[in-house]
Amino acid sequence: MEDYSEFSNICPYNDEEASAALARVAGHPTVPAISKRIFPDKPDTFLRDILLNIHSVDEFQGLVMSRAIDWVIQTSAHNFSYDGLRHITALEEAGKKYLCMSNHRDIILDPAITQLILFKNNLPETEIAVGDNLLTNSFIEDLIRSNRMIKVIRGISAKELYLSSQLLSKYIRRCITSGKNAIWLAQRQGRTKDGIDTTEQGLLKMLDMSGSGDFTADFMELNILPLSISYEYEPCGILKAREKLITRTTGKYVKSSGEDLRSIVSGIVTPKGNIHLNIGSPLTEEEIHRASLCDRNDRYQWIRHAVDFRIIFGYKPWKTNFMAYDIVEGTTKYSDRYQKEDLEAFREYVEKELAKVEPELDRDALRDIFLHIYSNPVVSREKLMEGVHPE
Repeated sequence: MEDYSEFSNICPYNDEEASAALARVAGHPTVPAISKRIFPDKPDTFLRDILLNIHSVDEFQGLVMSRAIDWVIQTSAHNFSYDGLRHITALEEAGKKYLCMSNHRDIILDPAITQLILFKNNLPETEIAVGDNLLTNSFIEDLIRSNRMIKVIRGISAKELYLSSQLLSKYIRRCITSGKNAIWLAQRQGRTKDGIDTTEQGLLKMLDMSGSGDFTADFMELNILPLSISYEYEPCGILKAREKLITRTTGKYVKSSGEDLRSIVSGIVTPKGNIHLNIGSPLTEEEIHRASLCDRNDRYQWIRHAVDFRIIFGYKPWKTNFMAYDIVEGTTKYSDRYQKEDLEAFREYVEKELAKVEPELDRDALRDIFLHIYSNPVVSREKLMEGVHPE
């Protein structure tokens, strides 16, 4: 049996740890209210009683999390769809685990929706790499680490970051190559704030830290599988625009206490319209070998571009994206994708979102940033079709 003791500070809870953690969660004062939302036809003690009697992570997924994410989709989404599941099925049938490298639009829902698809198709769920900035208290940590969450440590010195990255890289590779679990990992640190889904080169360097030195073999054994999730209405879109504007104006954005938690809640409860998840094809040996022939930094660029190509073309543009593009560009290029009344409703939606933040913020600049969040997926696709990588 593999020894994972060196990873105890970052790896998800095992069954015994999760059982104890969820018993602690059961006593939290918010549990009755959550129970009535997820299980409206049951007494408000229903969720507490389930949590007190869970003995494994799999039980938690089946009895609670799958139901919770189902509830989120039913109450905040119009329609939910996905495609490309055959790529995961093929890997599992071949006895291979894999690394999901996903675009990142919502803190919790991006990986949670992936888990729901796997659960509903009787496929093993992944572990999920999440920044420790979300672990704001023991309640959140117990809940998240019982949900197959790998702790990615942030806000540390350069030396500590290097050592932490080595450990994370080693853990991810060990999980995949040993057949323990597949891994979900966002393509960048933090959510995209501008609607441009590109992979951080540093992330690929981190993954390579645990390799043997054979570039092709090391990246092939990770079975990188790009994922692209598309929301018709961007989760926390106006908050992302606000953060970007403040950063542009002041040079630095400082999060307020509890801001990440509020973003989690906002992403869960606000309407998202249609949602689609595309599961792309794994990176091929030919692509990785071609990358290996380049100079060191260019190698990672090749891998990055291969991932981005799949994610950008896997993104499903909605009417909101085409309307925002036409508004930003001052064209009617995509007017066949929506009706006049759709455009009027979208303009009203934009103004209502702008009204949710401080009135002293520059409204024209804020509107422009907000609209670009929606238009940029279309711009990115156009650039790739022209042979230009979006940055």
